[in-house]
Amino acid sequence: MAADGGVDDGSSLGTPCWAVRIRRADGKIAGAGILLSPDRVLTCAHVVEDRDARFTAEFVGAAPGLTVPSVTARVDGDAYVPNTRDADGDPSGDVALLRLERARPAGETTLLHRLSAPDRTVQMYGFPYDHNGGIWFRAVIVGGCGRDGQVQLSPTSPGELASAGCSGSGVMDTVTGKVIGMVLSGIGDRHGNLFSFMSPAETIVRHLPQVGRWTRGRTAVDDRLRSTREDAAEALLDEPFAQRLTDWLQDDGQQVKISLVPTGDPVRAATLRRAITLADRELRTAASVNRASLDPPGTVPSAGGHDLAVDAAGLTATQVGERIAERMGLWQHPADPVAERIGAADVTLTLIVVGVDEAADPPALLDLLDTLRARGNRLLLVFRTADAAYRRARRELVVEPERERRTRLVERLEQITGPLARTLHRRLAAVRAEGVRPADADLVRAHAALATLGRARDGDGVPVRDLVRYERLADRVAARMTTAIGTLDRLRERREELDGRLRGYDVLHLDSVQGKEADLALDALRLRAHELLQARPCDVKAAEAAVEAYTRHVDRAAPPRQGRGGASAS
Repeated sequence: MAADGGVDDGSSLGTPCWAVRIRRADGKIAGAGILLSPDRVLTCAHVVEDRDARFTAEFVGAAPGLTVPSVTARVDGDAYVPNTRDADGDPSGDVALLRLERARPAGETTLLHRLSAPDRTVQMYGFPYDHNGGIWFRAVIVGGCGRDGQVQLSPTSPGELASAGCSGSGVMDTVTGKVIGMVLSGIGDRHGNLFSFMSPAETIVRHLPQVGRWTRGRTAVDDRLRSTREDAAEALLDEPFAQRLTDWLQDDGQQVKISLVPTGDPVRAATLRRAITLADRELRTAASVNRASLDPPGTVPSAGGHDLAVDAAGLTATQVGERIAERMGLWQHPADPVAERIGAADVTLTLIVVGVDEAADPPALLDLLDTLRARGNRLLLVFRTADAAYRRARRELVVEPERERRTRLVERLEQITGPLARTLHRRLAAVRAEGVRPADADLVRAHAALATLGRARDGDGVPVRDLVRYERLADRVAARMTTAIGTLDRLRERREELDGRLRGYDVLHLDSVQGKEADLALDALRLRAHELLQARPCDVKAAEAAVEAYTRHVDRAAPPRQGRGGASAS
């Protein structure tokens, strides 16, 4: 049993003892569950369906032999939150807690852990129809989706999409070995994309507060950064500030945002606390977003908008760093400097640090924050005064990186409108393909973006939203052009193959007709194939048909090949 209760989640690659297989009364597998305590199993509400029914919980990982231990289970009172959808189709809830009629050994249980979500590699143990005994599925966490705080998973391979029988499976972080959430569903869309979804520990606890007893790890928001009753009662809201915060929390493309919230501005301070609270998976509740007077358009961020909100007042850079490292799950090598651990981490997070200038050593904290920025983390930094630390932060974390970002974008657009465009035009002049068209319209937009960025080069720059728009344009145009070039290159290679084949058959034909009367029909076929292959742009499909017609005719007209001893080859 682990020190904090239950098994060590990642101690084995075998069937985990906490993985529960759930059957309905008719014997069919309904899904999976997580044994949180000797007599409680967490699962999805849609696995249960009928909250008054009895189910069988089976403990595959605890089976000493061929017999799988099983216990009857029912929904634990009102611990049932069905899967619902809002007006936009965003899902919410879908969690339930089952009570076992007989307790299991405490050593088979596990705990949920609060960890930042994005970019983590995870694995799940479910019971799909083709693998009733259970099987591991691997995935990478992409990020939050919808407004409930649910998280999207990308399967490591198409065959590892969470399917029927996996709902309710525990999601285990592969680095720490901790269970950080529960599988909700897996779907494939009409474009062939595969998605799985999970509910993180914080979202589960929000819907089922009693699960907090079996959840470890500090909450994502420091106490002083949470909305208070006074905030709601007095309806304190700076609406423009709230809208800007919401835009950033919903990823407006700005990696680092710096805000001033003076100590003597209670409205702005309350607005910040409100945004942080609403964007937290665990703190956001239905009541917190149902006050019409507090919910102007564009001021309500989705749950999961941030991964951690830290009050830095009075803390050293090391203390703030350890808080971040804990949230990232960087428990390995605790003796190493925290900045090195964070700098080497593969995961990223969306971080809010309030009171940067009130930290024990603001310059040292800014050094740590710059390390996080360089690793791709998103940062909202709140200052109390526009002092030297504030000016340094704006210069080093916002202005200079945005200038570098703009320079990279200009270089990329120049590559697209220059060498890449010339390559595409040469390919289009060489061969023709259905569905591949000149990129004139895309290149006009790329040239326009390049001109705008060039005019702003000596000024104050362009708004971040425009940089994001131009970056997406560059991504889209480059992808289309690269795909088109790849298609045309394959056709060029095919044209060369056909040309070589035509030349080879022409030699074979000339050898076979020495001293014989010319075959005018065959010569016409060869000439037609030759003309099609030499035409620019070459219609490879038509040339292929012409070469095939010529080679078939040559094969029919050629005399039988002679084997050894002069006999015809069979």
